Amino acid sequence: MRRFLNILLGFLLLGSTALAEQRFPPPDFESGYKIPAPTTPFARAEFLQYLDMAALLAALGVSLWLVYRSRSRRGIAALSLCSLAYFGFYRKGCVCAIGSVQNVALAMFDSHYALPLTALVFFLAPLVVALFAGRAFCAAVCPQGAIQDLVLLKPIKVPAWLEHALGLIPSLFLGAGVIFAATGSGFIICRYDPMVPFFRFNGSSLMLGVGAAFLLVGMFVGRPYCRFLCPYGALLRMATAASQWRVRVTPDTCTQCALCQHSCPFGALREPVPAAKSESLRGARKRLTVLLLLLPVWIGLGALGGSKLATAASMVNPTVKLAERYVRSLSGGEKEPLEIQRAEKNPEPVVASALDIRKRFELCGWLFGGWAGLVLGAKFIALSTRRKRSDFEPDPGACYACARCFETCPSERIRRGLMPVELEPTNKE
Repeated sequence: MRRFLNILLGFLLLGSTALAEQRFPPPDFESGYKIPAPTTPFARAEFLQYLDMAALLAALGVSLWLVYRSRSRRGIAALSLCSLAYFGFYRKGCVCAIGSVQNVALAMFDSHYALPLTALVFFLAPLVVALFAGRAFCAAVCPQGAIQDLVLLKPIKVPAWLEHALGLIPSLFLGAGVIFAATGSGFIICRYDPMVPFFRFNGSSLMLGVGAAFLLVGMFVGRPYCRFLCPYGALLRMATAASQWRVRVTPDTCTQCALCQHSCPFGALREPVPAAKSESLRGARKRLTVLLLLLPVWIGLGALGGSKLATAASMVNPTVKLAERYVRSLSGGEKEPLEIQRAEKNPEPVVASALDIRKRFELCGWLFGGWAGLVLGAKFIALSTRRKRSDFEPDPGACYACARCFETCPSERIRRGLMPVELEPTNKE
């Protein structure tokens, strides 16, 4: 009986302990504090990371073969759908070459950050391909480009002045993305990618609306995101300037029919340009010389303007924002929020980290401003140059290697044993 009473007493004690008030209750977040949503995806199994890299390299290889050997628009379209399914909807747009720019930038400026091998491969592989063979990545591997190609119905031509003006945005967005990543202030390229919410079937209403707007415009303007916003596209555009192999429309003789130019929804086909006369050539050389001399001025003015914006831009960083709020709280005023109360317990590391980040922003402000000046000056120089062309040729930087022009070129169709487009019967019996 005594043993039974001891056991019963033990159960009662355990029950009372379970029902007792906790000594350290969970924190109360009713003060308005909201737990932030995680922005970093969970670690992916190592073998699946190797699968992603293998899929990328294989898709790039197939894309090169389709563009330069098979010259098949149908094959490019099929590979685009496969890339959209895998890199887009299955991998939910992460990891991607577009966002990998930020991983590389953060690794260069932060020695404590370990650059994932997957991000490095996704950053380098399309660039290396572009250096030798143009934008095969954009042709059929990039899911952002594939989803825009899927909705394209009736493309219209964008005015040249608007094309050049909007074409500056990707380079500026690239610079801003690198700066914010290098200072540890966030990956804004991923955060403001309008296509990723569709791949993940969620996102803020703002980004879903922006993405829907891009797709709506993409029904009539070929790849608006790729042409007027994609920061990685700006890198690929620069890399293609040194490419050894370039897309050619016709396999032998150009008939000057201009069918390829009308078939290109991206305005990438450049018409023939005769050799300039000696008088106009002298004027063009003088103009080019002046623009080259003004290039350092553009860079300097841009760097100066960027340095003036560095302090305001640093407030985007959460550590700098917290330090600023803590300093203001020392003078009294409103009731201090929870994060300020935490900072007060050990303010030295917070303030020291904020000062270090602000110094990074000061340096990056100069660099971003100089980059913006360089981009603007380079655009003026490019518009002032004139290159002789005897045939209709794709611009290596603007061409997405979509293979649409191959289907309309009479010489190409004859080589493949097909009837030229203008000779095909309109009504098939």
